[in-house]
Amino acid sequence: MAAEASSSLELPQQCRQFTISEIHLATRNFEESLVIGRGGFGMVYKGTITNGTTQLVVAIKRLESTSNQGADEFWNEVQILSKLRHCHLVSLIGYCNDGQEMILVYEYMPRGTLEDHLHKLHTRFTWVLRLKICIGVARGLDYLHTGTGIKLGIIHRDIKSSNILLDDSWAAKISDFGLSKLGPINQPATYVNTFVKGTFGYLDPDYYATGRLTRKSDVYAFGVVLLEALTGKRAVDQSLDEEHWGLINWAQEYIKEGKLKHIVDYNIRERISPKCLKEFARLADRCLNSNPKQRPTMAEVVACLESVLALQEKATGMENARKRLNPLELYFDTIGDEIRILHKFEFGTINTATENFSDDYKIARCSIGPSMYKGRLQNGQGISVARHESYFPWQEYTNEVSLLVKLEHENLLKLLGYSIEGTQVSLVYEFAVCASLDGLIFDPLCTLLDWNKRNKIILAVARVLLYLHQHHVIHGTVTPQKILLDESLHPKLSDIVLNSHNNEDTYRTWASSYTYTAPEVYQAGRLTTKADVYSIGVLMLETVTGCSMYRRRRIHVADIWANWLDGTCSNIKDSRIDADSSSITRFIHIGLLCVQHDAADRPTMEEVVAMLTNTSSLALPIPKISLLKKVKFSDVLEILPSHCISMSDDYDYDSGAVEDFISEIHPR
Repeated sequence: MAAEASSSLELPQQCRQFTISEIHLATRNFEESLVIGRGGFGMVYKGTITNGTTQLVVAIKRLESTSNQGADEFWNEVQILSKLRHCHLVSLIGYCNDGQEMILVYEYMPRGTLEDHLHKLHTRFTWVLRLKICIGVARGLDYLHTGTGIKLGIIHRDIKSSNILLDDSWAAKISDFGLSKLGPINQPATYVNTFVKGTFGYLDPDYYATGRLTRKSDVYAFGVVLLEALTGKRAVDQSLDEEHWGLINWAQEYIKEGKLKHIVDYNIRERISPKCLKEFARLADRCLNSNPKQRPTMAEVVACLESVLALQEKATGMENARKRLNPLELYFDTIGDEIRILHKFEFGTINTATENFSDDYKIARCSIGPSMYKGRLQNGQGISVARHESYFPWQEYTNEVSLLVKLEHENLLKLLGYSIEGTQVSLVYEFAVCASLDGLIFDPLCTLLDWNKRNKIILAVARVLLYLHQHHVIHGTVTPQKILLDESLHPKLSDIVLNSHNNEDTYRTWASSYTYTAPEVYQAGRLTTKADVYSIGVLMLETVTGCSMYRRRRIHVADIWANWLDGTCSNIKDSRIDADSSSITRFIHIGLLCVQHDAADRPTMEEVVAMLTNTSSLALPIPKISLLKKVKFSDVLEILPSHCISMSDDYDYDSGAVEDFISEIHPR
């Protein structure tokens, strides 16, 4: 079996095959003092291998003859992990298959397992660190389920705290893929028929009863991990009463009764904000739903955990603010059934901070909308100020402020307060500004944004839009001017213009930057989440080409379509970025899906996030372009998204070139 598996593997170069003599040298002949763990597979040793001219510390897992795992699990892990690379997955460095010896070599995780810290060492983890560890695991699982780039998704099948390792910075990494199974990434309901395997206490009851393994089985097991992080108790814990040795039933009873404080680990009980605790417990309960279809996807879990972390950090910041003198007057605004602290700034304070709204302090300005300025208060605190010229009474802004103060996300500019002076309304945000995205991608001399940074910025914007949509908020018009970057080029989305919605049929008249506005908005006044999808699609196409779609140095969707269809995307790629053609082509493909004329054809923001984190192009649908029986130049606006033929006075288009393009796509 092992020989057959070995001959059939096609492993990337970074997966190295070690000789048994190299393994003996690395572990000093499997010296007992080097043992750092033991699992169902066998002993794990700390070792040192030679990697070129350097010595690399590694973890070496050796299959024991008495193990209930064997060659199948060994080759399964080699085949899967050798093709995966993610910051929240333990990396496989290599393997050894020599006679009866089957050995796996991984990167070394100096902090050990989450299980050890929670249940053996009783490490005094802060609540924020526990949340960050959970977010790391969730991101790793989301990658396995939808973004592995090997055409198929992966179901881990044995998620538990002992398979969550921690690096030197306490970042979480998923390990042990011996029981993992492959499955389609674009069919969430598809299951794998298999013998039931896993760990008691984490095992999905639906999978146990039916033998049908789905990604939602991993979601269930992760729900147990969430409860472990919250309670500090094991999945099967004899310290609980005899009727509830299982953590799930014990915790769910308290959750159902609303007695959440009773299940929180004593070490963190006074550090969790009530709102944060409520949202976290609700998420864990959803993950543990007996019906797999009612459980969230891992993409939803990631977004929810990020929201919970933001809530906790805000609550911590407010608590710290109460403990020190603050020169600003605090105002309490009642929002729903909650009381939030919001600063009311004197206009003179804001005026001084921005040097009378000096042009030198201006960060970004859209053709329509507020100007954004950077500033600094007398106490040294940096701020960003959006200056609105109000044509309405201040009451018209109260809904916007009450909405913004509730929203918390690492990629959303945080609202600190407001100021009113006559018709001028200033919204004061945190300072997170080095530049706006348009100033970097449209400046041909700027070389700050390589391909990796552009990808990360777009993915961050997509994630924060997904967060907004999950909280019933539509941004309205995402433009590069509204994406602000700090010194680390970490993006913050600004200027949410109060487009909360209760359903997908919100209609309203809209005036904003024409280029980024979806056709159904300016044609019928219809604003839905698909309008944000359209905006980010335009943004993606501008990011990859380095050209604006409405300035003089521009590119048009027609050009992008033509090159994408011809497979010549390198012709339109920004010359400042260096990336392989498949990455560029896929990125453009996703952008074109987002700017489809019919909103129903566009993906959801959740699907956009999944596509951006998935490196396989095979799962993507083909973008649609409106079909006509007879194609004339006068019909161009019906065929292409309207903004690809600019109607501004400073644009002279070549009608012949456009007709040639249309004819090529739709021959008469």
